[in-house]
Amino acid sequence: MKESERSHIGWIDLLRCMACFFVVASHCSDPFLFTDNHSDFVGGWAIGSIVRCSVPLFVMMSGVLLLPTSLSLGNFYTKRVKRLAIPLVFWSVALPFLFYLYIHLAGGTSFPFIDSSTYTLEAACRKAFTFFLNFNYDTTPLWYLYMLIGLYFIIPILSTWIKHAPRVEVKNILLIWGITLFLPYVELAAKELGFIGYPGNSQIFGMCDWNIFGTFYYISGFIGYLLLGYYWKAYPPQWNWKKTLCICIPAFVVGVALTFLSLDLLLAYLPQQISFAWHFAIAHVFLITFPIFIVVQKLNVTPSQVLTKVASATLGIYLCHFIFIHIGYDLFQYILPPTTPAFIHILCNSITSFGVCYAIVTIMLRFKLTRKLVA
Repeated sequence: MKESERSHIGWIDLLRCMACFFVVASHCSDPFLFTDNHSDFVGGWAIGSIVRCSVPLFVMMSGVLLLPTSLSLGNFYTKRVKRLAIPLVFWSVALPFLFYLYIHLAGGTSFPFIDSSTYTLEAACRKAFTFFLNFNYDTTPLWYLYMLIGLYFIIPILSTWIKHAPRVEVKNILLIWGITLFLPYVELAAKELGFIGYPGNSQIFGMCDWNIFGTFYYISGFIGYLLLGYYWKAYPPQWNWKKTLCICIPAFVVGVALTFLSLDLLLAYLPQQISFAWHFAIAHVFLITFPIFIVVQKLNVTPSQVLTKVASATLGIYLCHFIFIHIGYDLFQYILPPTTPAFIHILCNSITSFGVCYAIVTIMLRFKLTRKLVA
């Protein structure tokens, strides 16, 4: 498959648009998760649970489009890493200043998690010029680019193996990866049951204060989603629609329910372990992800100019949306009645932010100077 053809796969274009909107909706739901209003929490986390599959879907699409690559290691790195490095640098610098300008021009923000008094010009400069160490709050979505560059480093190596590996070998590796999706539950249970390995350390399978590279480290995480995307492209499930829906609908419902319950139970009983709720490489998020991937793949969507145009803007929308969901939150807090349910607020903000970002990215794509910042 030539790269020029890859961008015009109808179902991939649809999935890119869905995953990008899910990311926007996920961030729009965040301010409602830590509130004294229980109905707002339920509405916010219900939407947040449904769209939790966004990042895994993006990674699976990378597997569909990039595995196996025919490029040499050097050419692949030059082409792919460079493509991400330019927007990573630009938005890492731009977003802190955009947040600073908005908060000062608006006289503050009501968005939870933000202390407006800390948004000084000095702080914006510090954030902008230390981006190479890691992302910060203003650049939260850029964590994905750091992770994706790491996957790009391994893709040429995976490609060499995939080209010669029989189906059963790839399947067996995916089965081992599937086991790792349950390890977060094991580690959480071990901690709560009082397991102590090395003194003062409750990590499992060889991990400790001086070693984060445990037994399953090299075969866990997003690399499994990457490989799974390739596997289901090369060997799509031969299910009719009845079997597809009989498998996918229950899996999706169970996945959403478990994702929702995870945060609710952690807040009630284990608030110190709340980060557990944000995992992506975990069984309940996988149960949400694979049904959407399989159903959209099976739809066999015909490529269209409109769908391809929106899909081509999704990277740019992802990169710039975070500032606009904050602006949208303040806007809809002001114009909507105080009794407006959280899910209405989230949908209004999600649709508006997605639309505004799409318009901005479309303009940026027209000019050679700005095109590389969003594509």
